[in-house]
Amino acid sequence: MNINQIRYVLETADSHSMREAATKLFISQPALSAGIRELEDELGILIFERTNRGISLTDAGREFITYAKKAVGQYEILEDRYLSKDGDKERFSVSTQHYNFAVKAFTEVIKKADPKKYIFSIHETKTREVLEDVRTLKSEAGVISFSGSNKDVIKKLMREYQLEFTPLMKRETYAYFWKGHEFAERNEISINELKDLPCVSFDQSDDSNFYLNEEAMADHAFEKMIRSDDRATSMEIIAELGGYSIGSGMLAGDDNILKGLVSVKLKEEDPLIIGYIVRKGSSLSLYGSAYVDELLKYKEL
Repeated sequence: MNINQIRYVLETADSHSMREAATKLFISQPALSAGIRELEDELGILIFERTNRGISLTDAGREFITYAKKAVGQYEILEDRYLSKDGDKERFSVSTQHYNFAVKAFTEVIKKADPKKYIFSIHETKTREVLEDVRTLKSEAGVISFSGSNKDVIKKLMREYQLEFTPLMKRETYAYFWKGHEFAERNEISINELKDLPCVSFDQSDDSNFYLNEEAMADHAFEKMIRSDDRATSMEIIAELGGYSIGSGMLAGDDNILKGLVSVKLKEEDPLIIGYIVRKGSSLSLYGSAYVDELLKYKEL
């Protein structure tokens, strides 16, 4: 088994066909098929089911994928650190759900440290990926939240991943509307009053991740739901369709994307606990410690 074979499997799993995967990998389709077959023979499992309608992952294949992603992620960290032409540059990475203060803390670290050469990364991403990034050391720290509706699931994953959570703040639940919306001037509103409007939610990509939503009210049965994985797109949808999204009410700052929104308190209570995660027992780098120090400036709990 080699890293190329693992990458073949991952690309094929993310593609609609072997032909598409081969094109993305810049190899021939026979070479791709042969590489995956050799890996299956070596492991003694069938990763893909082949039919005249195409390919699909087997149960064993889905299990293999979970480990393969971690292996490739770790290899890429090593590759970037030791084989890259940028090996002499300072490195630091964090992962976060969609919170402006997490980005602000990141930029403050750079401004204060002012390293001469560096490659710093901030990954604004999905809940599970924040957890996975810190677990696999792709990122030193992550910013994450949970509400009453998904607290047990998030805490279970943090225990399994050996992650330590430090709470920073507690935020009540708000509905976001575009300025000028008929509900924008309300001080408070019930979720039931919004049933005829589309709710725009950040896409976690997998229905099995339903309880990994970063918004509150994850267990509410929304009649109209639009999923988006881009904040600018979400704002445009809210403005054009007169819809809404659910959040923590934190709209302050210089983010132009958020300036058109108005927050209205929801009558239903499902407060978010927002904080940061690190690996248990890990020693943070100079930049990791500086980032945590910046985050702690927002601590209210």
